[in-house]
Amino acid sequence: MNWFWRPKDKVNKRILLRIFLRTYFVGATFNTKGMQNVGFFHAMDPGLQALFGHNPLALKQARARYLKHYNSHPFWAPLLAGIFLSMEQKIAAGLLPAKVLPQLRLTTTYTLSALGDSFFGGSFLVMWSLIAMNFAVLGWYWPLALWIVFCFLALQLFRIYTFARGYAQGLSFLQQLKSWDLINWGQRIKMVNGVLLALFFVHIVPQGFFYLPLWATTACLLALASSWRTMDRLVIFIILGLAGLAVPWDMLCKWLPI
Repeated sequence: MNWFWRPKDKVNKRILLRIFLRTYFVGATFNTKGMQNVGFFHAMDPGLQALFGHNPLALKQARARYLKHYNSHPFWAPLLAGIFLSMEQKIAAGLLPAKVLPQLRLTTTYTLSALGDSFFGGSFLVMWSLIAMNFAVLGWYWPLALWIVFCFLALQLFRIYTFARGYAQGLSFLQQLKSWDLINWGQRIKMVNGVLLALFFVHIVPQGFFYLPLWATTACLLALASSWRTMDRLVIFIILGLAGLAVPWDMLCKWLPI
């Protein structure tokens, strides 16, 4: 199946490539009012010109739809561009009223924004950096380089795939995306991140009779805390902080073997 082009479409392969490449720059003109709206409008504009260029008024109205507030995780930009371009094609063909797009756009954008911040920002990118840190502290530079290259290429394939499916299937692709269960996968990755963080601390702490069990215990608590709710972690950290202030460290250090 050819995801990128259908012969009767006004949007050809060259225009789709221009739109996809421009999604890398959605944050280049970030502003406090519309956030990423100018960058996303710039990405969508080749498609809008192809669909509405014969009608200046329709083109002006289509462009105005993308100059309103827009903000989402940048990894979702290709998917959103593909979905909205598919919807714009239906508007141009008279199959979808233009007035329904703004609300659908806001709902889709903000839903994916929350999902992207949770899965990518809060889970996967943290795992990527922790694995890289563990490789670096162990001196495993070739695995580190391969890991960085692998993740970079995997991200590009993800962007290409989601752009293609978003354009081919439109909003219906969101049902498939829901089946990926990224929220729960994000929680699992956070548990892995706790273990990776614990391993990193074990690698960097000083060796010794006192330090080893102390840092091992700390590492276990960090790994365990990765599965706690935010409020539970906050309460535990406050208790530990107050307990640390109450410990007579001057007297304790006189007889500890450190």
